Amino acid sequence: MKYSRIFSVIVLCLAGLFTSPVAAQTRPNVVIILADDMGFSDASCYGGEINTPNLDALAKNGLRFTQFYNTARCWPSRGALLTGYYAQSIRRDAVPGVKSGNPGQRPNWAQLLPEMLKANGYRAYHSGKWHVDGKPLNNGFDHSYALNDHDRYFAPDAHTEDDKPLPAIKAGTGYYSTTYIADHAIKCLKEHAGQHAKDPFFTFIAFTSPHFPIQAPPEDIAKYKDRYIKGWDALREERFARMQTLGLGVSNLSAIEREVGPPYAFPAAIKALGPGEVNRPLPWNELTEAQRDFQSKKMPIHAAMVDRMDQEIGKVVAQLKAMNAYENTIILFLSDNGASAEMMVRGDGHDLNAPMGSNGTFLSIGPGWSSLANTPFRRHKTWVHEGGISTPLIVQWPAGIKANNDLRHTPGHIVDIVPTILEVTGSKQITAPELHGKSLVPLFTKDGTVKHDSIWWLHEENRALRIGDWKIVAAKGGPWELYNLSTDRAESKNLADEQPAKVKEMVANWTAQHEKYNAMALKDAPATELKPGKAAKGK
Repeated sequence: MKYSRIFSVIVLCLAGLFTSPVAAQTRPNVVIILADDMGFSDASCYGGEINTPNLDALAKNGLRFTQFYNTARCWPSRGALLTGYYAQSIRRDAVPGVKSGNPGQRPNWAQLLPEMLKANGYRAYHSGKWHVDGKPLNNGFDHSYALNDHDRYFAPDAHTEDDKPLPAIKAGTGYYSTTYIADHAIKCLKEHAGQHAKDPFFTFIAFTSPHFPIQAPPEDIAKYKDRYIKGWDALREERFARMQTLGLGVSNLSAIEREVGPPYAFPAAIKALGPGEVNRPLPWNELTEAQRDFQSKKMPIHAAMVDRMDQEIGKVVAQLKAMNAYENTIILFLSDNGASAEMMVRGDGHDLNAPMGSNGTFLSIGPGWSSLANTPFRRHKTWVHEGGISTPLIVQWPAGIKANNDLRHTPGHIVDIVPTILEVTGSKQITAPELHGKSLVPLFTKDGTVKHDSIWWLHEENRALRIGDWKIVAAKGGPWELYNLSTDRAESKNLADEQPAKVKEMVANWTAQHEKYNAMALKDAPATELKPGKAAKGK
């Protein structure tokens, strides 16, 4: 009888492993937080002077990646992030011969991550910028707040909830998009805790911050008053020094390319912004007093936007703790591209008499402050030099990653996120072809390794390829450059003339991949979308 009772208890326990709600919750929850146009070194845990205690806490309790990459632009990065494929292959960046880029429609085989997780019992929630083809609820999300107006932080006129249009927000009502995006995410989490606690969840929080126009609550801007009067040259040196202290493995500081301005010229907009605006990252001491005064008041707005985003991230983390989901939630934070040198006036225009950073203004940080945000790298969003494609990546998972405050110097790319999440959740890719990314899970332990055969880029005819420590890169219309990133991530010493054979070999590899991704994009494309086009040149 004694042994019979013991056997019965064992059987009941084993049965419980497969039927109880607790067992169902052993699959980790997933939270991906995506910033927009945030520079590599903006967060203080990456060397910045901006106050980011909540991101710092995630880094302290998890991992920071120092050589992680995006696609250099918002919509290609979002497509790659949520599918695991290079953006060209899924028509979310320009491909000759087919409707592609921002208006491009993904092939049917390119499902988004929430669809893959949904097949494994996950619920999925989206809050913030969308910028992916289709609608959130048609692509696996159970709830969504989509902010489709990217020109207004205080009074958007194009946004939806659960794919249904919402009324335009009137200025002065207390709305600020960064806060509202977080509040919607928290609302979904509270509903999940109350109605679906037995199911794991995926939450995608896509802030528009700190994308232009730089607009922020005045109390946040006030925190950084006078912080930037030293100018971008001196502050880049200070950031670089802190990065060295943090051990981020950055070998050298790039020189600011004084002649490189915004990627697109809008001279009328520069004029409309007033006499204090400049569209080149000139030496700070060569600016007029009026220009230095104006410029030193712009960067506090950018800092305030990052600061406010960090505050809202803290509220999301607090909600995870309140619903006892924090320990078994993997949180990933990254940016869709480097900081932007773009300068334009859209939306409701720019009122020279309105307080800087308020609803009536349309300012951008410009190439000077973008050079600070992307410290220590060269160039900006849209370029595929390191400044345009390098993102911070913070990963924390208390129940699954025991390393605390560790750095990972292994190169990775945004296409690696989907295979990583599929592995940690025990989920599967729904359809072929094979994903372009690799799982980062081996890097969750100190001795793990992940090796990419190569990492590939093409955006706006800016091209690059990284193999090991070697990188070739070419700006639109320019020649190929060659750098050894193990000693020169600042891309300061071009080795192309010294090693022409290496350049030729890598260009051939880049071209072969370009042809492969173009072929994927054209496969199964509707005949109505096919059109003649020219391929990007690989030479």
